[in-house]
Amino acid sequence: MTMRVGVLTGGGDAPGLNAAVCGLGRRLLTANATLIGFEDGWRGLIEDRSRSLQNANFQHLLVYGGTLLGSSGDNPYRDPGTMVPKVLATMRNHRLDALVAIGGEGTLGAADRLFREQQVPVVGIPKTIDNDLDATDFTFGFFSAVEVVTRAMDDLRSTAESHGRVMVVECMGRHAGWITAYAGVAAGAEAILVPEREAHLEELCSNLARLRQSGARSAIVAVAEGARLFENGACLSSMEKDEFGEYKTGGAAATISKRIQARLGWEARHLVLGHLQRAGRPIAFDRIFALRLGARAARLVLERRFGFMAAMRAGEIVDVPLQAAVAARKTLTKEFLDRYENFFLPIGGP
Repeated sequence: MTMRVGVLTGGGDAPGLNAAVCGLGRRLLTANATLIGFEDGWRGLIEDRSRSLQNANFQHLLVYGGTLLGSSGDNPYRDPGTMVPKVLATMRNHRLDALVAIGGEGTLGAADRLFREQQVPVVGIPKTIDNDLDATDFTFGFFSAVEVVTRAMDDLRSTAESHGRVMVVECMGRHAGWITAYAGVAAGAEAILVPEREAHLEELCSNLARLRQSGARSAIVAVAEGARLFENGACLSSMEKDEFGEYKTGGAAATISKRIQARLGWEARHLVLGHLQRAGRPIAFDRIFALRLGARAARLVLERRFGFMAAMRAGEIVDVPLQAAVAARKTLTKEFLDRYENFFLPIGGP
């Protein structure tokens, strides 16, 4: 019997989502399966909004950024009494034999609960530019985001040097500093501030002062939006929570640039890269990576091995339980921070 398979892309968009759908679709259509795309993540199943992907041009689709299906942060477990039954009804209406959820912690967390609590036949594909999903070495979209941030810092270096300024660049990363760390090291930033290690502004300014006294005209400070900032022992980071119960972030770069200029008299500017980090076409690595994950997810579907996620381990694409992927958030390790200690103290230079 021909399998009927649904697919959704949830959470924040990431370069490589279309490539993942491409890898999934090409493998499933070769096996004569029917592929149905649900629009705007879990919202498509809650509201029963879908489109056929039988005639999608997968060959060309993989090069484009964003997602042809649309995305949203909706999650059926925000109102499980109302939304979960709607998801189940939509699956029955479309006679789905399987559902493939492509997303990050929130999207895959919902998929895991639906599998365990409602026996929904679901398979996962990990996606987040933050690279904070456990059970996989990397997530697609991460390296494309790192490339955007690295190039931005490279470009800012010339104007910073011309005007003798400090440029403070704020990167995405509420809980994990992967983008900030990788891009900061690659761009040779003089300081890198991440959520995994407290940032004391007295120490930062002291080290920047020594750097300036040594003859430096410019400096790049890379800071994650969720960096924990302290001054004179007081935490400057927001303790307010948003509608999802998460601490509000953002504004770190503006705070740091003001403190640097006030303390040192060194002209400082800040730049928030924001959604530029999600934008544009995926780099070649993420295209191939996402294709491989999509094809592996299709294999799991065809073998009816539900409750698993395709993942990367030591360069190989493997299967891991969904529950393991969402059990813990993956953050920068002490070993990583120690390896690049000179960047994270910060003291300015390797």
